[in-house]
This record gives sequence, structure tokens and C-alpha cells, in this order.
Amino acid sequence: MNDYIFLQHYWWFLISLLGGLLVLLLFVQGGQSLLFSLGKTENEQKMLVNSTGRKWEFTFTTLVTFGGAFFASFPLFYSTSFGGAYWVWLLILLCFVLQAVSYEFQSKKGNLLGKKTYQIFLILNGILGPVLIGTAVGTFFNGAEFVVNKAQLTNIGMPVISTWANPLHGLEAAFVIWNVCLGLGVFFLSRVLAILYFINNIDDETVRERCRKRLPIEAALFLVFFLTFFVRQLLVEGFAVDPVTGEVFMEKYKYFNNFIQVPAVAIVLLVGVVLVLYGIAMPIISKNSTKSIWFAGAGTVLTVLALLLCAGWNNTAYYPSVAELQSSLTISNSCSSFFTLKVMTYVSFFIPFVLAYIFYAWRSIDLHKITKKEMENDEQEVY
Repeated sequence: MNDYIFLQHYWWFLISLLGGLLVLLLFVQGGQSLLFSLGKTENEQKMLVNSTGRKWEFTFTTLVTFGGAFFASFPLFYSTSFGGAYWVWLLILLCFVLQAVSYEFQSKKGNLLGKKTYQIFLILNGILGPVLIGTAVGTFFNGAEFVVNKAQLTNIGMPVISTWANPLHGLEAAFVIWNVCLGLGVFFLSRVLAILYFINNIDDETVRERCRKRLPIEAALFLVFFLTFFVRQLLVEGFAVDPVTGEVFMEKYKYFNNFIQVPAVAIVLLVGVVLVLYGIAMPIISKNSTKSIWFAGAGTVLTVLALLLCAGWNNTAYYPSVAELQSSLTISNSCSSFFTLKVMTYVSFFIPFVLAYIFYAWRSIDLHKITKKEMENDEQEVY
């Protein structure tokens, strides 16, 4: 029994880590949303598109891996959210399909829609992608409208465990201001990370100077929306779980209590926040600073990791139901079997090798900075 509980917590940790990596890699979307703001000439826009275009597969792959890991380790969440709140996930998928099509066809001669249209698609993905993902994650804290009835499995005619309690099927999350706050926080964070990445990846002083001027604005907007969401979550009631009976109940200051009762998570959060702020401050203080993306990026992963751990660990319902409280999902009532988690744990030991390969590929791609001279040669254009 203790081994099963450990595996549940272990896999929630991996899910949270993947979530942190995904938010970091959303800098690609953030860069796309700034395409016309930072790129005033066609050559500058080409540099920006090439900078993000060499990394968009990492973001898409991480998103797919995040969904796949959720499906394998917590299948009831997957069937409830992906099967019930399908409009949100379909919109997210559509955004990323537009992104893939845009990078593939925008620079091909004779393309049907024209280069500018595909660039607009990139901007739509850059705006809607982070906002929708952040809004969806907001339901981890503020709840969603679904009902779970496991007895329905015996219904041969319709063995559907989870049903959605309204016809909007996930779109209602956009009408909860606190979900939208997190969505906008993720959006502006993606733009902050994109700016820091451009400063590191593009060897052009005009673009870098434009990025430094834009950075304080995007950082201020990120802090406003993120802190509004975060402080509010510390002060409101949270969805607690009785570890003996499994009953879900409302607990005052639940998420604040989680950080106090699990100090390791609070330390991870503190370190992450400090790194993000340090990464933002570096290029503002010093014009010679080009490495701040690594500090802010590491801080982003740690901060998101801590927030998601807070949502699922310490007897907390990570996907609360506001339609029927006892239908809320926890890491214990929505996970795979002990055998499945055990087998997958052995497979997870290969993750460090995969991360090492990603690091190697990333380093190889970024070995040479993007310059105007490179972009002036059409044969050197990647996208």
C-alpha cells in the first residue's frame, strides 16, 4: 500500500515536471506573438521566425508527452477532462496545428495563402496557445463542472464514467476570472521568456535593444496577473481530501497550508521565483547580459513544478468538481493500477537520457547565433 502511494506521488511529480518544461517552452509562442512588435523590417521578422522556428517541435513534443503521461498515469483525469472539456483541448490542438502548417509553408514559393497569412497564424497560436493552456490549468485550483459515476461502467449501453454538467464542455473556464488571470499570466510569461531568448539567440544589437525596452512592460504585466492569481489562491478555501475516507471537503487556506506543511515544495517555489526575477533583472541592469534566459527558464520550471505539486500533493484534489464535490479527482482515486504505475516507473528511468539528447540537440541548433547576414541568404533560411 505504501509503495502504491509512493508511485502515485512520484507520477504526479513527473507530470508536474513536464508541466514546468511545457511552460518554459511556450517561449516559442511568446516569440510568435511579438513577431511584428519586435521585427520592424522583413529581415528582422525573418530572424525572429527562424529563432522560434528552430524550437517549435520541442514545445509540441512536450505537450504531447504531457498529455500521454497524464493518460497513462491518471487515466480518469484524461477521460474526464479531454473527453468532457473537449472544446478547450480542440482549440489548443487547432492552435498548434496552425503553428505547424505555418512553419512548413510560409516561406515556400507559390504557397496558397501568402506569407503574411501564415505569420498571422503564428501570432494567433502565440496568443491563444498560452492563454488557453493557462486557463485550463487554472481549473486545477478553481474546479470544473463534471460528475464522475464509476458505477456507470456496468451500463452496457453507455459505459461512460464522467459526464459534463453543462453544454459548454470546458469553455465555461474562460468565464472564471481567476482562470483567465492565470492564462494571461502564462501568456505574458511566455513573452518575457521569448524576449530573453531572443537576446541570447539573435546576434543583432537593434533587435536586442528593442527587446530590452520591451522587457519591463511584459514583466510588469506578467507579475500583475500571476500575483493576482497566486495571492488569491493562498487566501481562499481549497479542495482537501480526507486520507482515510477519501471524502473531499473545503479547507480554509488549503494551498497556503500545503506550502507550510510541505516545506520542500515552498523552497522550490521560492528558488524558482528568485531565479525568474533575477533572469528578468539581468538584461535591464546590464546591456551585456545575454544568458538570463537560463536563469529565468530554470526558475519557470521550478515555479510551475511547485504550483502543480501544491495542487496534487498533501491530500489535495488536483481536479476539483464544482458540480459535485465528491466527484473531484485526486491522485489516489484517478490513477492507474499499481502494476501499471510500477512498469511505467521502470520506463521513466530512461527520461534522463532523453533529456540529455534534447540538451545535445538544443546546443547543436544554437551553436551559431542568428544574424542578419545569414537571413539575407534565402538558401540559409530555415523556415
